[in-house]
Amino acid sequence: MSDLKGMRVAILATDGVEQSELTEPRKFLEQLGAQTTVLSPRAGQIQAMQHDEKADKLRVDRVLEGANPADYDAVLLPGGALNADRLRVNSEAQRFVQAIDHARKPVAAICHAPWLLVSAGLTRGRKMTSYYTIQDDLRNAGVDWKDEQVVQDRNWVSSRQPSDIPAFNRAMAELFTQATRNKVA
Repeated sequence: MSDLKGMRVAILATDGVEQSELTEPRKFLEQLGAQTTVLSPRAGQIQAMQHDEKADKLRVDRVLEGANPADYDAVLLPGGALNADRLRVNSEAQRFVQAIDHARKPVAAICHAPWLLVSAGLTRGRKMTSYYTIQDDLRNAGVDWKDEQVVQDRNWVSSRQPSDIPAFNRAMAELFTQATRNKVA
């Protein structure tokens, strides 16, 4: 099993986040020793969804504005169409993922989350997967889109949907573990 002890993972999310795509990977990462922080455009709580139905309210750990990407070793981008649509137009979210990617830190994105990476101008020439309904958006942004449970490309891992979470978690842990080893080396 991977050891992510001491790894600091930022989770970018807002209202409309797909609950399972935030809570299940977060729990998995924490069980491996990672420290996770939910960053959101506003403080308090965010409304999670289970597909198109309201689910739980989730606690925000820190406001995204002013958050320093250098304080984190990786980023997790959960999906949910409403969440991803709101984050993709948020300049702070774009700035955050640009800084993480430019530092070659790991990025894990599932479902609709790649929309943020498209809007941040980071996707040209990358291989990815996503929820099938946004494949045209990704292709038009220069992505070599694959219909696979998990796609890893350099410092990124992407996945399609909630049913892929077990495979996504394993691939994310592997990518994050590699980054931890490289940081020490």
